Amino acid sequence: MTETQRRDIGTDRRLMLLVGLVAVSAAAAVGLSVHVILTDGGPSFDDLYTAAKLTFLVAVGSTARVGIRIRSTRHGISWTEVAYIIGLAIAPTPWVVLCTGLGVGIARAILRPAPLKITFAIAKDTLVAGAAGLVLMALGPNWSTNDPIRHLIGPIAVAYLVAVVLDEVLTLPVIALATRVRLGSLFRTDWDLRAASVVARFLIIICTLLILRVDTNLLLVVPPMVLSLHLAYSSRVRSRSEQAAWQRLASATDALNAVDLHAVLTTAISNATELFSVDEVEIELSAGESRRIVRGKSTGITFDGLADDAPPASEDFIPVRLEGHDDGPDVGTLRLRFRGPVKLSEREQYTLQTFAAALCTAIRNASAYAELVRVADANAHAATHDALTGLANRRHLVECGTRHLNLDHAEGVTALLLIDLDHFKEVNDTLGHSAGDRVLTQVADRLRAAAQADDLVVRLGGDEFAILFRGLPAPAVATHRAEAILATLHTPIDIDGMRLSIEASGGLAVAPSTGGMTELLRRADVAMYQAKRAAQRIATYVPARDTADITRLALGGDLPRAMADHEFTVNFQPIVDLNTGRVLAAEALTRWQHPTHGLIDPLQFLETVERSGLLPMFADAVLDQSLIAVKSWREAGFDLSVAVNVSPRSLLDARFPSSVLTRLQAHELAPDHLILELTETLTISQLEVVDQVLGQLRGAGIRLALDDFGTGYSSLSVLSRIPVHELKIDKAFVMAMETSTEATAVIRSTVDLGRSLDLVVVAEGVESEPQRRALWDLGCSVGQGHLFARPMANNQLLAALRRGTGGRPGTLAPPLHEEGEVIRLPPGRRASGRGRTDRLPH
Repeated sequence: MTETQRRDIGTDRRLMLLVGLVAVSAAAAVGLSVHVILTDGGPSFDDLYTAAKLTFLVAVGSTARVGIRIRSTRHGISWTEVAYIIGLAIAPTPWVVLCTGLGVGIARAILRPAPLKITFAIAKDTLVAGAAGLVLMALGPNWSTNDPIRHLIGPIAVAYLVAVVLDEVLTLPVIALATRVRLGSLFRTDWDLRAASVVARFLIIICTLLILRVDTNLLLVVPPMVLSLHLAYSSRVRSRSEQAAWQRLASATDALNAVDLHAVLTTAISNATELFSVDEVEIELSAGESRRIVRGKSTGITFDGLADDAPPASEDFIPVRLEGHDDGPDVGTLRLRFRGPVKLSEREQYTLQTFAAALCTAIRNASAYAELVRVADANAHAATHDALTGLANRRHLVECGTRHLNLDHAEGVTALLLIDLDHFKEVNDTLGHSAGDRVLTQVADRLRAAAQADDLVVRLGGDEFAILFRGLPAPAVATHRAEAILATLHTPIDIDGMRLSIEASGGLAVAPSTGGMTELLRRADVAMYQAKRAAQRIATYVPARDTADITRLALGGDLPRAMADHEFTVNFQPIVDLNTGRVLAAEALTRWQHPTHGLIDPLQFLETVERSGLLPMFADAVLDQSLIAVKSWREAGFDLSVAVNVSPRSLLDARFPSSVLTRLQAHELAPDHLILELTETLTISQLEVVDQVLGQLRGAGIRLALDDFGTGYSSLSVLSRIPVHELKIDKAFVMAMETSTEATAVIRSTVDLGRSLDLVVVAEGVESEPQRRALWDLGCSVGQGHLFARPMANNQLLAALRRGTGGRPGTLAPPLHEEGEVIRLPPGRRASGRGRTDRLPH
């Protein structure tokens, strides 16, 4: 049993109790009246004749009703008080009580209302008549004397007022319980008309009493007069009621002018409840195969959901179609539900049709607006989200990040993690774009699951993703979070039964104080490419390592002038025999002597040169300066070679080998005086392209060196493909060898590898004698670094070579062992048989 049903049962019980109490009180009054009449000797013929006239008057007054409907119950305002107040002027109170009950019973029998209503009407009017009679008896007017009528007005007015008040006190609670309408609302309804009716009936009573002072037989004239007044009053009430109804209808339809469908339905139910005085209003909406029902009262919505889930409702209802537009399907149905059968008046039916038409229009308008909002939201979502993964896109990242960075009260650290999937193109090329899309979707799911509530996960496009961290307590937290997120991508992904390992590189940057999201994105992008080049999983942006700062654009515009004005200069760092200190070669290092920015490091301009289209001209200029230096060394008596770094883009140019050989011939130098250094991490992905170029260079006698060995992805596979003559150990291992056993192991294994492949191994970054000694003991014979010399101009290098060390020209360090000294070689050196300095041309 629902809460509403329990409340209805309780209300019905209180209603029955109140009606029963009134009926018992009325029965007691009737019994007392009969006892008084019998005690006085019984009725006479005159008494019976007067009683008949009085009964007729009461019946007419009770029949002349102004009918109103409240919910499913009809009620009426009658003239019964006029009849029994007049009766009290011509008959004793006991007779009035009996005639009132009989007259009301006759009138109700003619109207045939429900038994409960008949019982209450007879009991109530009988009880009120008795109360008014008792008031008159208490006040004691003498009806048989010739007292002026003005002496009787006071007692009659008091009795009539008691009758009116008692009638309201008994009637309104019963109506409120029967219709479930609040008592205060009933009391306020048409109170002014009721008050006017009270005054009019009192005037009729006074007029009737004046007539009766002339002749009591004129009592029969009173009913026509009452009926005439009743008709006039009824017309007034009906006019007033219709005017109020149209006003309520206009107000109710105006209230439907809303764009929110829920607000339209709620307003319609609340207004329809009051407008049509119904127990419950139900609106059923048809939307395709689903049907939505909204049900409620003036107090609020009691149900809103699918029709199949709606609780049972009253079977007495009046339905109205909510017609569609231009003969389209119906919008739905409006139902007025009652606790019992109800028939609407003609005016109410017309009002209902008008209200239903307004409701139908409001529902269509709200539905259309909702569809517009949905489409707008969908378009807005599509504009700021990726269609494949559902993640935010670059536009949303920039907008959201800009708003956050512009907040004055933004707390904590803001950072951006940029993620790029490695070798994703191979997935598309091998398995197809459908499989690639599924990989991207699963990666997006993992990133979304690993992120926290305040993080914004973004797909920038292709295989690039980003995560915006907000409100972090410290930059170190961003690094920890970024590493944890990238770790979630290590687990293989299943695609059509295949397990694919996903590798990713990440760049992390903390939001700068200026530049906003544009600068933050750029910094994260720089860090990501640094991670790729260094074969790291993640790299954090460091301003000192930024090779793509904002000045790069300006540098690109200065390149043509720099080439024409010979602003690019070459310095040389010697490559030395670790045992003897003798210089074997020198590495050419390019610098840009910019007239505004001063001396610019290659890391800041090489990428700009590569993208400018001036790379061949730049490479020729560096080669020319390097080969001129070699020729000057030879003329000074030092047979040294020069090592020149080669851009990976140069190796993609089929004309590069011929250009190098042309330069060697122009300077009259043998090819073995030139060493071209290749960067492992930048050439591994382009091996297929550069094989032919490298083969031509090696075939011509030019020596090749693999720079930064050990920092790339596949060092051994590179050695099997690239025909190099030298391996250069990255300075990071040399600097760490004194404290890291792993670094020492890398160096030892590299030296052993070079020995087994008959390659020269050169150690970069030698800065101390202990490092020199340790490298020699590990079997490394050649090195370069600040211990011997920093990069210097050619004239400075020639001066250093002529000066030498310890009176030995051509050396830059004292030997590790004196001439004639017996050298005890470490086990590894004894196995090597000889040093590899003879493999360097000199």
